[in-house]
Amino acid sequence: MGRLDGKVAIVTGGGSGIGRVTAAMLAAEGARVAVCGRRKEPLDSVVAEIEQAGGRAVARPCDLEDTAAARELAAWAVATLGRVDILVNNAGRSSRVRSIRWVAEEEWSSVLAVNLTGVYALTQAVLPDMLARGEGTIITVSSASAFRPGLIGGAPYGAAKAAVRNLMGHINAELRDRGIRATTILPAEVDTPILEKRPVPPDAAARAMMMQPEDVASAILLCALMPARTVVEEIVMSPTADRDRRAEIEVARRTGAPPGER
Repeated sequence: MGRLDGKVAIVTGGGSGIGRVTAAMLAAEGARVAVCGRRKEPLDSVVAEIEQAGGRAVARPCDLEDTAAARELAAWAVATLGRVDILVNNAGRSSRVRSIRWVAEEEWSSVLAVNLTGVYALTQAVLPDMLARGEGTIITVSSASAFRPGLIGGAPYGAAKAAVRNLMGHINAELRDRGIRATTILPAEVDTPILEKRPVPPDAAARAMMMQPEDVASAILLCALMPARTVVEEIVMSPTADRDRRAEIEVARRTGAPPGER
């Protein structure tokens, strides 16, 4: 028997990276998993892999920048799977322009919409089902940028990840006595597709020094498996070895600047 038999989980950003591995790990423990992401093809691939391994999963395309779609995702999961026990807010978006001096409002708003407002909308939408049953686990992948801001993560991403960390703390402060527990995972560099958005995407040597998606997924699984009496409020994760980012920071400092600006 799996340790999550009978549980239902939603995993956002489930088509690749941390979300993909997390969905597989939850399913391997017996959970029925609803994987969500912007593109249907990767989601279908994840579902096929889970089913081939003997697990159960369904897919639902959804762009969390659309708050109505986020709420519809929650309603669909309850209608299709009967309940939601675990919500993994993993979907993320970063900006091409990292500097607060040059980032445009449209890019700023898009990053906050996915990393913060989408999390708010989906979390709010799953809470009635969780509260009715007196139990629920909400795990949100934030970032070390939440407490170590800078040009590697960028101004919009760091601000959104700091805000969502605060939001998870609010859930614990308000709802833990009603059986709801919230966890914030705060990883530093992880080798995932979001790195391609950086002004200088890291090369193979740099990525080899980073954490891998399964490292963060293992932390998510740990929190989901804790008995209901225990909440892991935060996990901070970093690569064991540090690396030189100075050249990348200098490029990020200039990206988006008008000609002649420094």
